[in-house]
Amino acid sequence: MTEAPHAIVLFDGTCGFCEGSVRFIAKRDRDGYFRFAPSQWPRAQQLLAARGLTRESARSLVLIEGDRVYLRSTASLRIAGRLPWPWRAARVLLWAPEPLRDVGYRIVAALRHRLAGTSNACELPPEEIRDRLVS
Repeated sequence: MTEAPHAIVLFDGTCGFCEGSVRFIAKRDRDGYFRFAPSQWPRAQQLLAARGLTRESARSLVLIEGDRVYLRSTASLRIAGRLPWPWRAARVLLWAPEPLRDVGYRIVAALRHRLAGTSNACELPPEEIRDRLVS
């Protein structure tokens, strides 16, 4: 099976931490492999539904690569694995048991609004993301 030319990252468009994460990814994704969409968008909900998920069931960062869907820590670490050094090194954590990895992910997820606040979903996205939004 050949790898898809792009992967899609779905994120909470009302979360400042999540939007900051998307900006972080976009700046370091030199090949433009990742495309982005807030999970609140209808297109994102269609992508999830086509894979048997809802926004509520996916309540995390979601990575869609071809027909595969990755959630929480697995999505984060697979994304990191596509970024340049030193971020790529985080992929080694995929060897840790998923339930253990997801504990850390859930702690950050529970604190994300306190860490970075909420976002104005009507803001124009930064330049590095604008052309990579899923429509």
